Amino acid sequence: MGDFCDRAIIVLTSSTMEICAISNVPKTDLGRTFKKIIKALESSVETIRSGDFMARFCGNLGLPVSVRRAAEYIANRAYELNLVQGRSPISVAAAAIYMASQASTQKRSKEEISETSGVAEATIKQSYKLLIPRASLLFPPDFVFDTVPHELPPL
Repeated sequence: MGDFCDRAIIVLTSSTMEICAISNVPKTDLGRTFKKIIKALESSVETIRSGDFMARFCGNLGLPVSVRRAAEYIANRAYELNLVQGRSPISVAAAAIYMASQASTQKRSKEEISETSGVAEATIKQSYKLLIPRASLLFPPDFVFDTVPHELPPL
């Protein structure tokens, strides 16, 4: 049953914006209901990791595998360093993609990432703000920079 629940959680999370658009239910109401479902199933949102979203978002943004891998690495390091406590995995994914793309030759705006991920630009900005002070510690050692961490956009 746990595997089924985990997959159901991922499906629900990945299509939140679609559900809101179709049903005319506000995102906050859907979120509250989602949390009740999680509690009823005795499962945890923590089972969903930012990496679960990376391939789809980066693919839809036309980003190369190197940027996707960097974004996954950034998100994982952010969790390891406790930089994103309380942030949803999808918000961390969006901010990590923004950071990785800004450091590469394949830059994407917060607006583009917002449209693809369904995460508000302001939320991407808030999560990115938590990452930027430690940017030099977040990238994989083999990443090829177009823009070095200390020259990344401050916000």
